[in-house]
Amino acid sequence: MTKPQPDPQVSGANRQQGIIAIFTLVAIAVHLLLRFGIRTPSTLQGIPLAVVPLLLCLVFGGGPLILELLGKLVRREFGADLLAGISILTSVLLGEYLAGSLVVLMLSGGEALEAYAVRSASSVLEALAKRMPLRAHRKQEGSLADIPLDEVGIGDELVVLPHEICPVDGLVLEGHGTMDESFLTGEPYLMSKLPGSTVISGAINGDMALTIRAEKRAEDSRYARIMRVMRGSEQRRPKLRRLGDQLGAIYTPLAVAIALAAWGVSGDPIRFLAVLVVATPCPLLIAIPVAIIGAISLAARRGIVIKDPAVLETIDGCRTAIFDKTGTLTYGRPKLTEVIPRPGLEADEVLALVASLERYSKHPLAGAILEGARAARVTLRDVNQIQERPGEGLLGILDGQRIQITGRKKLVAQQPQVDRELPAIAGGLECICLIDDRYAATLRFRDEPRAGGASFIHHLGPRHQFDRVMLVTGDRESEAHYLAEQVGINEVFANQTPEQKLEIVRRETQRANTVFLGDGINDAPALTAATVGIALGRNSDITAEAAGAVILDSSLQKIDEFLHISRRLRTIALQSAIGGMTLSLIGMAVAAAGYLPPVAGAIGQEMIDVLAVANALRMAIRPKSLTDYDPRPTDPERLDPRTSMLEVPVGSV
Repeated sequence: MTKPQPDPQVSGANRQQGIIAIFTLVAIAVHLLLRFGIRTPSTLQGIPLAVVPLLLCLVFGGGPLILELLGKLVRREFGADLLAGISILTSVLLGEYLAGSLVVLMLSGGEALEAYAVRSASSVLEALAKRMPLRAHRKQEGSLADIPLDEVGIGDELVVLPHEICPVDGLVLEGHGTMDESFLTGEPYLMSKLPGSTVISGAINGDMALTIRAEKRAEDSRYARIMRVMRGSEQRRPKLRRLGDQLGAIYTPLAVAIALAAWGVSGDPIRFLAVLVVATPCPLLIAIPVAIIGAISLAARRGIVIKDPAVLETIDGCRTAIFDKTGTLTYGRPKLTEVIPRPGLEADEVLALVASLERYSKHPLAGAILEGARAARVTLRDVNQIQERPGEGLLGILDGQRIQITGRKKLVAQQPQVDRELPAIAGGLECICLIDDRYAATLRFRDEPRAGGASFIHHLGPRHQFDRVMLVTGDRESEAHYLAEQVGINEVFANQTPEQKLEIVRRETQRANTVFLGDGINDAPALTAATVGIALGRNSDITAEAAGAVILDSSLQKIDEFLHISRRLRTIALQSAIGGMTLSLIGMAVAAAGYLPPVAGAIGQEMIDVLAVANALRMAIRPKSLTDYDPRPTDPERLDPRTSMLEVPVGSV
């Protein structure tokens, strides 16, 4: 897998805006020094010396911006920046070089800062590439040789050391351990790995070294396929139309029309200049960015990192919410939900025996069993003997009884007749307990839903105007539908690969603006393709790069706060922009009538700007409440404290 290269056109444009902004800032500083701080000759070949830096700024900085804005004019893109370009030309004609330079700084600096805040398309791919090892450990004549990943061939025997990332898709030959595949598959559990088990590239190995046989080359493995999907998704990322551009598309033609009409009717070009000076769209170019900066600051104080400022302006208009399952609507960890004993045995009795053994196990489900035992308040017992051989499960002696924890397939293979005693296969994971080599009980596990998940889903429609809520997950059909029933989602897509998730999100985004919420690497393409992508938690740098916003503590309440911050931003930004434009339109009318000269118009516009910016600054002030979401379950009967934990469905504990 080769390292992805950034788009040279995007990088060049971003670099150019940054250079123009720095050059303009230096030019303005030199102008002020020459004008107020340094004694120098007053003119240079008839031109005031203090004006020279500003002229250079307007030529070399404003020139490229004007050419870019002329291109937008040809394409009939009438944004607020187009009116700013006209203002630059007007300021030159008026001799207001400092004002023109400030507009250049405003335009170039704003674009450079936004380019810095919004990472280029290659950043996610770079993060994906950096996560993978560059070399693999190949067995050669009884020793290990480190080779470049691209040199791994099908059939090579590789060693994956503890806590390393698996380099290729393969098959376990030697070793017994676990791998964390949740970021790639959506399965919330650590997966046991024995000889014969499959492994996928990108999975994180556990505490034990594994010897695997490469079944695919690196460029054909699961992780490389996700990178290819991610690259295509980045190239087709939806372009969000900013609030200032939407308002500017109306305001700019109107302002130019008023200025031309004033000139045409009066025959006086000064009126044209006066109208444009009053029309300078500072409420759009300054007040809205100030409000956005305030919103970003407020969100950061609430544990919400805004990667793309545009999502703050657009999420309030999204009407379809698409959720991943694992780590989003669930905690991403297994929980014991049911103990089904054979007739004549008690659930708590079996649980006590099993938990007593699991204290000494490193199996992925051991923690869930011990947590279930604590919740059921059973008393653990002393273990006389214990062993855990690879592929044989957990075996121990306590109270004179032989206790074995194994799987359904292994048990049926050893004792075919016991299949009639076992309960029907259900969703989630399970393990089987034997007492003195006789079937005793089945223990079932499910991924634990987040508390208040149903309340949050039901809250989205009436409070945030979402028309549809969907669940799209790589997890199994039974698990996905079980969770959907718990939280109240009707549209469910299970067993979805990253490619399939991407296509679903693209299709839904064509119908309406979408929000996608996920936390795994397999969610990264979908996060990029949605109108707004929100990553939950700090599990993966990949998802954080792909998303427009990151909720650091994986809280559903924080998602609601983000929605309210966005709505508050839109309200305050519209107040500042529309209020400022309304006052500017009044000023334009007065200037068009000949009662407001350019200098007085500039002073009036500055007063309007101060009012608009002062209102925008309110965005950084936290209101009394940022959420109206009640995390309590919608059905209080599901939380009856008298009910045993083992008798209550998953998610209601």
